[in-house]
Amino acid sequence: MGPFVEQIKGYKNLIVALVFLVWILYFIVSLPDSTIHRAPGPRTASISACKSAESPSLLSSLPKELANLTHLLYWPPTPGDEGDILASTSPQTSTYRLRGPAQASYALGGYLEAILVARDHRGRPKTHGGDLFRAQLLGPGLKAGVPGDVQDLENGTYLLSFPLLWAGQAHVQVRLIHSSEAVGVLQRIWREKRATVDFRGYFRGPTGAEETVICNVDPQSTGAKGPTCQYRDVVSSELWFCAQPPTLPCNSLVGHSSGSYLKVTVPHDEALLAWRVTDKVLRQGISPIQIRKAATGKNNLALPPRPPCRPGLRASKPSGFYHQDVWHSLSCSGRTFSTADRILGCLAGHVIHMIGDSTLRQWWEYLRDTVPSLKPVDLHGIYQVGPLMAVETARGIVLNWRAHSWPLRCLRAPVASLHSVAQELSGLAGGPHTVVVLGLGAHFTTFPPSIFVRRLAGIRAAVAALLAREPRTLVVIKLANTGYKSVYGSDWFTLQINRLLRAAFADLRVAFVDAWEMTSSLALPDNIHPGRLIVSNEVDVLLSFICPA
Repeated sequence: MGPFVEQIKGYKNLIVALVFLVWILYFIVSLPDSTIHRAPGPRTASISACKSAESPSLLSSLPKELANLTHLLYWPPTPGDEGDILASTSPQTSTYRLRGPAQASYALGGYLEAILVARDHRGRPKTHGGDLFRAQLLGPGLKAGVPGDVQDLENGTYLLSFPLLWAGQAHVQVRLIHSSEAVGVLQRIWREKRATVDFRGYFRGPTGAEETVICNVDPQSTGAKGPTCQYRDVVSSELWFCAQPPTLPCNSLVGHSSGSYLKVTVPHDEALLAWRVTDKVLRQGISPIQIRKAATGKNNLALPPRPPCRPGLRASKPSGFYHQDVWHSLSCSGRTFSTADRILGCLAGHVIHMIGDSTLRQWWEYLRDTVPSLKPVDLHGIYQVGPLMAVETARGIVLNWRAHSWPLRCLRAPVASLHSVAQELSGLAGGPHTVVVLGLGAHFTTFPPSIFVRRLAGIRAAVAALLAREPRTLVVIKLANTGYKSVYGSDWFTLQINRLLRAAFADLRVAFVDAWEMTSSLALPDNIHPGRLIVSNEVDVLLSFICPA
């Protein structure tokens, strides 16, 4: 098999992108997925239906960063221990300690380092890595928090590093999100399952009679014993499949909804060790510390000089921290928009297009609820998938949200309302007053990564085309939140999704909102739909890119 080349036609500034052999081999061999067949050429409608197919070509528009996905999605391997539950990592026996001697106080702007030793349920040190730990430095009295960096040394030990970004008291908290053995279970699910959820397709005939079937991202996951209906998006070339209804034709599909969670077969012992120790706090290993200001300093925060927020900035690590419940970006000089007037002043004259999942809909709802003069427009009450719109005519503000298309877990919604992200972007002229916000991730954790990569290929091509025809368009990518802790959706899956998101858009002039760190920096329970405190800070980051000065 040679390199896979496909020319992206359209605007003269686009170039031909190559997908290297190793990328193809990675997904075909390492993460096997269903073979998807191509439907015949599109009809005039945005989605076409058919029954027979040939193999489609993936949009080869991903950047070179994704050429070696083996490296991008690398995770330390877990050797087999023959189902010995007691050999799995235990949050009760794992310990961490300061890397150096304790100090009476620590300098603002420095670092605190610690060594974590993973141990099994017998108390024996682990000899391999692969655990998913999450570390935080918290200042509850100051409503402060920052994510720590966890470096897996792949020998059972982990190096923890925390930037000291505020003056005052702080303490370390470490959680075992998943043991390495649990991650092994998740990896096997990703390799072996084409899908862990299914969907319902609703077909309606001319007399009003309806038939309901199972739909999914590939024909085998529909459970169909006979022919399948296949639907091809004419912009992104992505396919969707439904079992053919008993009597109605494929082009009578009118509705879509969530279906069922599919059975995930995991040996009993593995299931126990995978989830008994999920998301557990380790015993306190370091006494609270005191962070002091410099003798001549007046600032309580260690904020380096930062440029205004603009697309194309390099990501910092960490991306920011909370202090007094306010997120301070370390990549750019973010602003706070604490009043309706400030928000209106920033959004004046802008049209905002939000396309994604319900975590992005929270942004739309926050702006609607915070700014009384933003008036929602009744669009036939289709609130599960959109479109939602709010306008402020005096200042020329239009705020839109709609869901990304399949695979989408939702209540029953009209198929006509399911517009793919690529389809929406292809219809935008763009310009200095156009803002596009994309929020992807949560609905893709129940499928192998190849499904998400296919989606990213079409979206990245559409974003590149939009920026080529109008470079002044602002495109913002919201990373996925923390929050899931099951075999159907786990933070480990989400972490891989975010790696793919960053890499896919790394060479385009877009902005990122690091919702992963913004939802994992405070002493709050993980929630896929975070509370108003976090949402307001996420929206402030967005507004800082729209109005950097």
